[in-house]
Amino acid sequence: MEDKGRIVVIEPDERPVRGSSYVAVAYNEIRGLILSGDLPPGARVTVRPLVDRLQLSPTPIRTALAALHREGMLEAQAHRGYFVPQMGRADMLEIYEVREAVDGIASRRAAQSERRAALVETLQDLLREQARCVAAGDINTYRDLDVTFHETIWRASGNRRILSISDNLLAQVRIGNNISANAPGRLPAALEEHATILEALRVGDPQAAERATRHHVRQASDALGDLLD
Repeated sequence: MEDKGRIVVIEPDERPVRGSSYVAVAYNEIRGLILSGDLPPGARVTVRPLVDRLQLSPTPIRTALAALHREGMLEAQAHRGYFVPQMGRADMLEIYEVREAVDGIASRRAAQSERRAALVETLQDLLREQARCVAAGDINTYRDLDVTFHETIWRASGNRRILSISDNLLAQVRIGNNISANAPGRLPAALEEHATILEALRVGDPQAAERATRHHVRQASDALGDLLD
């Protein structure tokens, strides 16, 4: 979103401007290229190739690149331009540290939501699908469902800033290649942790929900750290 040339907080449903402006198109397309790996970690991201690829003028592309840089989706190097970040072990663990706090707050708020019953029903369905994927060894689908599980809680928190921050953190995890699910024994443990979060939400216990969520994210961080070691 632009405000007299200043980049302001970007909500997921309106990144980075309202409506279907050229800046929004450029932003969404470039972000998609980064998350899909078409622009891999370490890749230089320059305006001219994107002009040709996206069939847009340079101005909205430059604005979109600036927004992505502010979100941590791109790095700027003096006199060289923008690059897709190369996430190391320290970067990934920092992201999980922030996620632990933000996700915990989201669960605490969601446990107090007036729509908690509908939230619990949705999460129960997702958890059943996750269990099916684990039994079938379908890690890729499990990862997608894991994102949906947490995103559902973020949305139920009623705090749009939590949704925006969490979405951005998760995107950075994807750039760094989220491999914590590959840790031996991690998926069954993650299912149990999700079930604990779900139960806390079901009974409407904010403190238990936050505690269970923080534990879950911390366990994922520890598993990732062990793998990267």
